[in-house]
Amino acid sequence: MSTAEPAPDGVATQRLAARLAEAARLAWASSRYLILIRIILTAVSGLVPVVAAWLTKVMLDRLASTHTMQARYFLGPAMALAVVGVVGIVVAQISGYVQRRMGRAVEVVARERLYQAVVGLPGLSRFENPHFHDRLQMAGAASGTGPTQLIEQVLAFGQGALVVGGFVGTLLLLSPWTVVVVLIAAIPTLRAELLLNRRRAQMMTDVGRSQRREMFYADLLTNVVAAKEIRLYGLGDLFRSRMVSELREVNSQHERMDRREILVQGGLGLMGALVAGGGLVWAVNATRTGALSIGDVSVFIASVAGVQSGLGRLIQSIAGAYEASLMFDHYCYIVKQSPDLPPATDPKQLPAAPLREGIELRDVWFRYGDDLPWILRGVNLKIPAGRATALVGLNGAGKSTIVKLLCRFYDPSRGAIYWDGIDIAQVPVAELRRRIRAVFQDFMQYDLTVSENIGVGDVVELENQERIAEVARSSGCHEFVARLPNNYDTMLSRLFFGFADKQDVSTGVVLSGGQWQRLAIARALMRQRSDLLILDEPSAGLDAEAEYKLHRLLRDYREGHTSILIAHRLSTIRDADNIVVIADGKVSEQGRHGELMNRCGMYARLFSIQASGYVENSEFPSEGEPSLPV
Repeated sequence: MSTAEPAPDGVATQRLAARLAEAARLAWASSRYLILIRIILTAVSGLVPVVAAWLTKVMLDRLASTHTMQARYFLGPAMALAVVGVVGIVVAQISGYVQRRMGRAVEVVARERLYQAVVGLPGLSRFENPHFHDRLQMAGAASGTGPTQLIEQVLAFGQGALVVGGFVGTLLLLSPWTVVVVLIAAIPTLRAELLLNRRRAQMMTDVGRSQRREMFYADLLTNVVAAKEIRLYGLGDLFRSRMVSELREVNSQHERMDRREILVQGGLGLMGALVAGGGLVWAVNATRTGALSIGDVSVFIASVAGVQSGLGRLIQSIAGAYEASLMFDHYCYIVKQSPDLPPATDPKQLPAAPLREGIELRDVWFRYGDDLPWILRGVNLKIPAGRATALVGLNGAGKSTIVKLLCRFYDPSRGAIYWDGIDIAQVPVAELRRRIRAVFQDFMQYDLTVSENIGVGDVVELENQERIAEVARSSGCHEFVARLPNNYDTMLSRLFFGFADKQDVSTGVVLSGGQWQRLAIARALMRQRSDLLILDEPSAGLDAEAEYKLHRLLRDYREGHTSILIAHRLSTIRDADNIVVIADGKVSEQGRHGELMNRCGMYARLFSIQASGYVENSEFPSEGEPSLPV
């Protein structure tokens, strides 16, 4: 799994500085005035305990003195101490409010940039990589709190430095050796905290896979689509036990880390208590001998506690910043990653529409990874302009992979694809995809309104209700949409409503698979200014009558348009201008339906197998045998 590995100290320091700078830029871009206010409040918070300790010393020394008993002699420092206390409380409340507000503002900007980077990935290779998903999950968590945590740790460091500086100055006046002892005792604490935070950050990365599996099983148990099979096959207990097992694995790693922290921090706390106790014994003895006044003892105790507390805050802020930077590193990795498709070396523009010559695959090889088998093995294929080309083959033959390459979700491992003679790898991805519309086999079912589910096929026309209704009629879905509670404004989900809303069916509906299929086709038809139509199993969810009507519609629509049709039901593609059979990653045969049937090859065999289901007492033919009459 790809992780943010612990680095040598020098590299870790550089990385921490870089991440702090990135977090500061995010904070400044989202809430610069809040940052300035937070800095001022932090400075005041750091000075309050030092000022309070000195005022306490003055007040106690005056109480112990018999020089005068006038009220103003005592009330002055007492009132000042009360004011400082009030200031501390007010500043703490305001600081907390500013911190929360700043955190929300930074989160908005950070999440926007994160998902802008995710949406900006032109290909699919990262999304089909589990390591990327691990880092994306961590980046999503870090985008909410990571930048703010880093900023807060820096501010905590500054506040701790003010506290330590103020109290160290006091101790230097009273007992210089105490300063040396306290600072020496802080060194192992710093190293231990850094090590613990490094291990905790690594642990958070290590449990990412188990957390993802736990969430997968949890989502599966509440998934509407999965509910039928889970109940039919009695899978609930199986998935529940796996979910709990993954959760226990995550918890066990957290518990091991917690036990380690208790042992280390307990030992460090004991050492700090011994230092403070030794200082207190010395101060009491110095008071007995007259070396220190009562007020001096008070400020000494406050200073020792303040230095220890301030050093602890400094150490925790350094360690916390390091831990937050390790988590924030996932965010920066996603935001700053390079595109998953290489940039064009010789950028070109596609010729103006319409497609004239056609699309050509020349010796195209492809596999999804260097250690994975080849899916395509030297495919040579011409897709003529204005003609319908059908891709046929067994599952896994590479048909859908060809579609992914045509849409440039991936680039060929070898070879090239040409659009009117231009290598599509040299064409801007957005420009290429504007010339393509498609209905994928795994089309999306958006939790949006009917109108939006269709309109997203062409975002520019998203509000064009006339165009949306037009393509709905063309795809055969206008009739059932007209019967929905709110017609085109009906929400196709029950996900976003509260309990009261769910009692009203008009708030949202759930469509059948066939109805969703028609909406997906309407979505593809929204894009008018395109050259290539891709239909990957467009009628898979339809009944026989609906399938017949749809293919009549698509046959009329394909007339004069360049189209690619993938179907396992071969009767639906027999009228294609060219039928291409893909086998073992290659083009095994191609031609019109009649030509392929006469060759008695793979296509004829597959077609005859399907046709035999409609012929009584027929047997499946083997390749090379005469096919059934059709």
